Amino acid sequence: MAKILVVDDANFLRAALASILKKKNHEIVGEAENGKEAVRLYQELEPDIVIMDITMPVMNGIEAMKKIIELDPKASVIMCSAMGQQKVVFEAIELGAKDFIVKPFDDNRVHDTIERVIHLKTY
Repeated sequence: MAKILVVDDANFLRAALASILKKKNHEIVGEAENGKEAVRLYQELEPDIVIMDITMPVMNGIEAMKKIIELDPKASVIMCSAMGQQKVVFEAIELGAKDFIVKPFDDNRVHDTIERVIHLKTY
């Protein structure tokens, strides 16, 4: 199972995502409410996967992802977006995101995405 850092400015969404992930025995190693905090925690906690919202205060998810990938080119970042943010999602994928999850979260979609990214890490 994966060690996961969950990043979203909405506490209830972090809690919802953590609940979904724990059902498959993934370990939530940390939570952050903005991109700046995510970069700091990535360095400190060395998670297997980061699941990060795109739209956040202080530093958005795209900027945080870029910084994380600069620190660790093999970082596995999954971006979260609301419906209608397809353009930003495609930008994130081009910049190095491994996949994306659309809000509101669907348990099966979250689990499938995590499994796909874990599989990518092993090859």
